[in-house]
Amino acid sequence: MTHRVVAKYWQILDSDRVRCTLCPNNCVLRPGQMGPCHTRINENGVLYSIAYANPVAVHVDPIEKKPLAHFLPASLAFSISTAGCNLACKNCQNWEISQAAPNELPFYELPPAGVVKQALESDCRSIAYTYTDPTAFYEYTLDTARLAREHGLKNIIVSAGYINPEPLHELAKYLDAANIDLKSFDDRIYRKLNSGRLLPVLETLKILKEHGVWLEITNLVIPGYTDDMDMIRQMCRWLVDNGFADNPLHFSRFHPSYKLQDVPSTPVSTLEKAIEIALEEGIKYPLIGNVWGHERESTFCPHCGKKVVSRVGFNVTKVNITDGKCDFCGHPIAGVWS
Repeated sequence: MTHRVVAKYWQILDSDRVRCTLCPNNCVLRPGQMGPCHTRINENGVLYSIAYANPVAVHVDPIEKKPLAHFLPASLAFSISTAGCNLACKNCQNWEISQAAPNELPFYELPPAGVVKQALESDCRSIAYTYTDPTAFYEYTLDTARLAREHGLKNIIVSAGYINPEPLHELAKYLDAANIDLKSFDDRIYRKLNSGRLLPVLETLKILKEHGVWLEITNLVIPGYTDDMDMIRQMCRWLVDNGFADNPLHFSRFHPSYKLQDVPSTPVSTLEKAIEIALEEGIKYPLIGNVWGHERESTFCPHCGKKVVSRVGFNVTKVNITDGKCDFCGHPIAGVWS
């Protein structure tokens, strides 16, 4: 039986209806009604989360899989996820769990203390709330992150960043790093492809920066949807103008999935063009994802151009950074290296 806890962010309306205020969907639910995230239900005028201590995925991953390129490279992250998600992306790679409710799938009984214990026993330096969106299992993420911080573990969210400011401010106090999917730089595409909106995600980036959370950004380049180079240029320009030039920007290769089976894989040349644009606009650490063996999986010093972190897929083969500086020229390399 799934655990349920009273949700943290909601309002009482009339006739036992409630409004969930966790994310920008701001869903209004009648008694007995579950939100489209599959994790929140109105029971007799009280909003509950049924995504608590019941992860459907528990793994030990290399940190590079999140992906995080400039945060404790070559370390391990204890990765958990419940079912459910507050977006409905047509390209979701994990749709079997993101578009299901926690009580519809087999799950582990794993309270926050159990997550921390297993993370420590697995020699992990961090806990990653990932696979689906941790916004959907917010209360579980928050309680686990608090406990992890007490035990010296780092906390990482891998998220679409589709969350309201107040709950994000509370959670960000316990976060050390985040990879945020900036899915496109066009609100119409967000609505069509992801059932969301752009502006709340941009606000999330600013809030995480304000809290000093180490931030990396992923942009999945989907042919016919998000591969417009003018849009990519606008996105890079916004990031630089808003203080994110030092944050790695991962251009990730799309492969056919879920409801976009008829869309071809992204040409590598498209990703390479995105890298060129990012560099032209002042992004210091643009990277290519999902193309194993490409030289732009690695990090290059923005000053001397030498390779300072060598990667093949999720494997780090060499690090030429000492005390946060390039071994070749001494230029500071932004990140959390130890």
